[in-house]
Amino acid sequence: MLERWLTERVVSLMSVFPVVMLQGARQVGKTTLAQQLITRGYLKHYYSFDDPATLEAATSDPAGFIETLPPGSVLDEVQRVPEVLLPLKARIDREREVGQFVLTGSANPIARFRMGEPLVGRMGAVTLYPLSQGEQVGKRERWLEQALQGQILHVEAEQDNLWERVVKGGYPNAVLAPAPPARTEWLNGYLDTLLTREVRELAEVQQVSELVLLTRLLAANSAQLLNQASLSRECGIPQTTLRRYVSLLEAMFLLTRVPAWYTNISQRLLKTPKILLNDTGITCALLDVDENRLLQDPLLRGRMLENFVGMELLKQIEFTGQRVRLYHFRTASGHEVDFVLEKASGEVVGVEVKASSRLDADDFRGLRFLQSVVRERWQVGVVFYTGTKTLPFGERLWAQPVSALWETV
Repeated sequence: MLERWLTERVVSLMSVFPVVMLQGARQVGKTTLAQQLITRGYLKHYYSFDDPATLEAATSDPAGFIETLPPGSVLDEVQRVPEVLLPLKARIDREREVGQFVLTGSANPIARFRMGEPLVGRMGAVTLYPLSQGEQVGKRERWLEQALQGQILHVEAEQDNLWERVVKGGYPNAVLAPAPPARTEWLNGYLDTLLTREVRELAEVQQVSELVLLTRLLAANSAQLLNQASLSRECGIPQTTLRRYVSLLEAMFLLTRVPAWYTNISQRLLKTPKILLNDTGITCALLDVDENRLLQDPLLRGRMLENFVGMELLKQIEFTGQRVRLYHFRTASGHEVDFVLEKASGEVVGVEVKASSRLDADDFRGLRFLQSVVRERWQVGVVFYTGTKTLPFGERLWAQPVSALWETV
C-alpha cells in the first residue's frame, strides 16, 4: 500500500479541530487514507454513504444518526447527505473534544454546496490530490520547503521515463495498473462514470454531452488562461452555462484555477486565472494521447508538462501544510512566469517550465523581471526542463531537471 504524505497533516488537524474534512476527487484514495487512520488507532469506526443501508439511515433521520455515532468515526462521501451537517454542529457544540470525526467528500462541500458553513471554526479541511511522484516511489519530497528557504540541491537525474509519468498521472488505480492498456481502460471508465452518471448527483445537467465536450476542450487548453468567452464560442455553450459547468468541474476536483499574482506596481497586469486539470493521466485520456503523441506535438507536450509541474507543486503545498499560495504571473507587456509561490510571510519563489533539454538566458527573462519586482522577498527562481543537470543562471536563478521535484528529499 502506497504511503500518503497527507496522513501526517490530517492527524495534526485532528489534534486541533473536532472535525476534519478530507476532500478530493473520486478514487484518489480518501477512503484508503481514512481506513489507515483506523488501522493506526487514530480513529475507530467507519461509515460510508455509498452503502445503501447507511445512506438510508442517515437520510431518514439525520439527527438520530449523528447522535448515535461513537466518537472517532469516519463519515465517507458526506456530500451525499448534507442534512447531517447541522446535527453534527449541534453535537460538536455540546462536546467540544478534538478529533471526534473525519468526513470525506468527493465534491467540494464549501465551494459547491455551502455544506461547510455550519462547521465554520469547528472543522479543518485538507485536499487529497492524486498520488505525487514522490508517493509513487516512496520518497518524501522536500523541494518546496527548501526552495522557500532559498535553497536548491544539485540534482542530476536521467529523465527517460518522464513522459510515461505524465501520461500515467497519479490516480492509484492507474498507477498500479499492470500495463498501459489496462491503465487506459481504467481512466476511460472513470471519466465515463464521473461525467455521465455521478455528475447528476451533484447538479442538474441538461446536456451531459456538452459537459463532456467542455471538459475535453479544457484538457486541450490545460495550463492556459481561462478564456470563457472563447471557450463558449468554440463549443457553442452559452457563457452562463459554461461558467456553471466550470464551477461544477472545480467542485468535483477535476479542475483547479490558478489565480494571477499581482502587487502594487506600475505595470498593468493581466488578472485572468490559469486552469490546471488535476491529473495529467486524466488529461491525456480525455485527449486520447499517449507518450508517442506527446513527443510528436511540441505545443501539447509543453502544456502537459506545465500542468504536471503545477499539480506536483500543489500537492507539496497541501501535504506540507505551509501557508503558501500558487499563482501565475503575466503582464500586458509580455513578461510572464508560469508559477509563483508566495508564503503568507511574503517570501516568493518563481517557477518556469520548459519541455526542452536546452536552455538559454532568455528562458529566465520572466523570472528576472519578477525578481526585480519582489526584491528582498525573492528566494529563488527555477526553470524546470527536460535536461539532466542542475545549472546556475545568475543570482538565485537555477535550471533543474523536472525530476528534482521528487528527487529533492
